[in-house]
Amino acid sequence: MPSTVLVGAQWGDEGKGKITDLISSDYDYVVRYQGGNNAGHTVIHGDTKLALHLMPSGVLYDSCVPVIGNGVVVDPSVLVQEMEMLHAGGISTERLAISCDAHVIMPYHIDLDGAAEKRLGKNEIGTTKRGIGPCYQDKAERIGIRIQDLLDEHILEKKLETALASKNHILEHYGLDTYTVEQLLDWCRPYAEVIRPHVAETAQLLNQALREGKNILFEGAQGTLLDLDHGTYPFVTSSSCCAGGACTGTGVGPKAITKVIGIEKAYITRVGSGPFPTELDDEIGDLIGEVGGEYGVTTGRKRRCGWFDAVIARYAADCNSLTDVALTKLDVLSCVDTIKVCVAYEADGKTYDYFPMQHSVMYPKHVTPVYEELPGWKGEDLTGCRTFEELPENARNYVLYLENLIGVPISIIAVGPDRDQTIYRGWSSR
Repeated sequence: MPSTVLVGAQWGDEGKGKITDLISSDYDYVVRYQGGNNAGHTVIHGDTKLALHLMPSGVLYDSCVPVIGNGVVVDPSVLVQEMEMLHAGGISTERLAISCDAHVIMPYHIDLDGAAEKRLGKNEIGTTKRGIGPCYQDKAERIGIRIQDLLDEHILEKKLETALASKNHILEHYGLDTYTVEQLLDWCRPYAEVIRPHVAETAQLLNQALREGKNILFEGAQGTLLDLDHGTYPFVTSSSCCAGGACTGTGVGPKAITKVIGIEKAYITRVGSGPFPTELDDEIGDLIGEVGGEYGVTTGRKRRCGWFDAVIARYAADCNSLTDVALTKLDVLSCVDTIKVCVAYEADGKTYDYFPMQHSVMYPKHVTPVYEELPGWKGEDLTGCRTFEELPENARNYVLYLENLIGVPISIIAVGPDRDQTIYRGWSSR
């Protein structure tokens, strides 16, 4: 059966939550494959808006099994809180499966994350300070705590002794409180009991599901330009956000994936530090941000706004082998007279129509976007449109223009936040 990877194709915050929510009902399994609670997906359940940070969006559908893969780092306090929130709203989490191999964010990871950002000063990365990076560091250093360790206190005690031998030394260096093994065991116990029934060998579960003819939606967090290898390093996250991360983060091989849908805003945003060639540091940027409600789901931080960047879009299409694009927030651009699109960069006397990985080129003082300008559809309300033909002519032309620049079909267009405020242009999960 066909399986799909859903991936952010910009700097995150592209509206992945809505698109995942829209198509989840077509899949038997919805799987988070990377990141942690540094991501936030906003989904609509009835008349209620829910912010999910760890729980896969498929939890909203009784026919779907939500899975947290081995590539995710899990803060058990956040996960249990989300489970309780969903229960309170009448949404069952009984079907949730959590990889026994997923790593656990411990309290000292959060402390160290904040301390490391503070030490960087003006060179800070812009981390959410949720402990994500330090947890992945421990995974690479092979002193991490995994979900399965929470279920055996004897093993957990031994692993905490090993971890604290180095972590307490670093905490002391930063002038922070240290931890005892018993303190952390006490912290883990209540969460372990809630999580215990959901722990599974998820790689085996998913591969068996594929053998039985089931289909899977792999749900990415963050975005391509925040990928640890392929993003604007060092202003990136600590995991593999690209479609390839779906394989390493779940244990499912690449032959199982038949579609990759990239989520892109009709403009572009970024949270935190780092290069942003098309950033609008002016009234237009502020206007787009206000109309679009551009504040982070996880942190509440104001997002930086800019014009659509086709150079980045083509790069994301290559990195992820995109088969489809979902274009979100097209309705927001009804607030501007004309619309610019970046089609290339100029830097050091050269023109780049591809994404240059030399990081010095990517800093704004070194790169000048090459724009083409299109007429807008200011004042026209797109939120009631349900077919492509109902869109204003200039809005249709804008979509077709972007589609041509990206080289990938734009199969879904979001014209508002609600589930039904969506236009389908040939999308099929099959």
